Amino acid sequence: MIVLGSQSPRRKLLMEKDITPNFKVVVSDIDESASYKYRPLKAVKDIAYRKGQDICSKVKEDTILTADTIVVLKNEIIGKPKDPEDAKRMLHKLSGKVHTVYTAYYINHKGKEILHYDESYVKFNELSDELIDKYVASGSPLDKAGAYGLQDNNDFEIVKSVRGSIKNVIGFPSEKILKDLNKIGALE
Repeated sequence: MIVLGSQSPRRKLLMEKDITPNFKVVVSDIDESASYKYRPLKAVKDIAYRKGQDICSKVKEDTILTADTIVVLKNEIIGKPKDPEDAKRMLHKLSGKVHTVYTAYYINHKGKEILHYDESYVKFNELSDELIDKYVASGSPLDKAGAYGLQDNNDFEIVKSVRGSIKNVIGFPSEKILKDLNKIGALE
């Protein structure tokens, strides 16, 4: 049985759809902000790794899978908003610009480890104050890195284009994760 160390509904959905419907969820309670002292790529990898180590200490399953996603603009990590005003500030900052989305993931299968990542580039549309206000009022951006979810683009035209994996931007690069789970023998 694979343990997914994430409470993200988007990760759970992609795990079930793209990898296996047979998994259980155990949530890590590490302090992610402790990793923000590092450069962005090292920070996101450190968070995924520490989440994995935390889950490994809690359960004795064969396979542990954890992930973390960050949004980076000009080398600045833009995490999850603290409140609606913070979400508005983040969306204004990203408006009309290209930023990088990193998702790092950690796999531990019977003591064998893989720590890997994916990166995508996202270009935002120019966002009006009205669009930002409506989007934040929907509540959707409040639990997401960078205060947005690509899956919300049908209702709120935030993202202009994506270069790289769309699933990575959603927070779970299942194409790469599936390859690595097979490589490490976790799906046999």
